[in-house]
Amino acid sequence: MIRKADDCRIELREHMRDGDGTVRITNFMEKEEFYGKGRLFSRITLEPGCSIGWHIHETDSEIFFVERGCPVYNDGGEEKQAYPGDVLICPAGTGHSIANRTNETVDVIALIVYA
Repeated sequence: MIRKADDCRIELREHMRDGDGTVRITNFMEKEEFYGKGRLFSRITLEPGCSIGWHIHETDSEIFFVERGCPVYNDGGEEKQAYPGDVLICPAGTGHSIANRTNETVDVIALIVYA
């Protein structure tokens, strides 16, 4: 199967997880396509000043691949600078947030799988 870029569902979420600005989510797969193994495989776009607020992943893990830009990643309460090519991992039972504090767009590829 090939899913064309134009066929991917796009969501705009304002103040996602009490973050700042509007986050753009390009869904590569829909939740039902995971057959109970996960719930998200998407590109998340953070324009300058945008963020996804702090939240805990109780029963799933989230992995970000930094595709473009340099986001600040809050890894379990510690802020760290991330760069293109970095992989950011939030295991089940831990929390995180991500913010774009630059003047450039940030794109991360996100995957959420059930623990």
